[in-house]
Amino acid sequence: MLLIRRGSRENKKICKKQDSKKGGAGIIKEEELVEGNKAERLKKNIDNLREEVKKTCNKAGRNVSDVKIVVATKYASLQHVRLLYNLGINNFGENRADELVKKYNATGGSPVWHFIGHLQSRKAKIVVPLVEYIHSIDKISTLDKVNEEAEKLNKKQKVLIEVNISGEESKFGIAPEDLNNFLKEALNFKNVDIVGLMTMAPLTDDFELIRGIFRKLRVLKENSNKYLENINLTELSMGMSNDYRVAIEEGATMIRVGSVIFN
Repeated sequence: MLLIRRGSRENKKICKKQDSKKGGAGIIKEEELVEGNKAERLKKNIDNLREEVKKTCNKAGRNVSDVKIVVATKYASLQHVRLLYNLGINNFGENRADELVKKYNATGGSPVWHFIGHLQSRKAKIVVPLVEYIHSIDKISTLDKVNEEAEKLNKKQKVLIEVNISGEESKFGIAPEDLNNFLKEALNFKNVDIVGLMTMAPLTDDFELIRGIFRKLRVLKENSNKYLENINLTELSMGMSNDYRVAIEEGATMIRVGSVIFN
């Protein structure tokens, strides 16, 4: 007779077989528990974020409805994206074209999708059919390709111009002094709608430095609307998980957040 010690590998194998004969009920319950815990954690983080956004808007004398929470999905699984959509998140931002396709399909294309990563011209044909906003235009050649793809779809693609306010070499974006000429040239493309500006602040705890960068972007938007013909910029995409409060205080209409929700 074969004796099996409790807790041995053989015993675990037999238990697994018994579970599978019963339809794997124990395993299914465990998976449901894990998924339930994830959903509960995400809901708590979303509720906390919404409350912080509301408090910040009240402090700044702004209407909370004027600030879109764009959830950055770069490190999110398809399951996370579906859970967030079911929890009422309707704006998602993706950095990579291939991941955008997967996550767009996972949600049935129902949410509003934003492309928030650096866009290569050759990826425009993938991105343009799927997104409402592209936040990261910094080359006329890229804008030309976006316009070309939008024209094929009889679509007017909403785009934001990325401006490198901080001057960091590691960041994309046009120089602030080049914005006027860029906007004037962008008006030649009939299938794109220049709706706003985007920037990224340095990763630092110096919030006064960050505030100055966001303020400069807001002033650029205001001056462009004031002095350039046929320009009507309404969106400011600025602020991430560590600095979205400052961004809202300085006029952000879109904040791009990820870790504050997923951590």
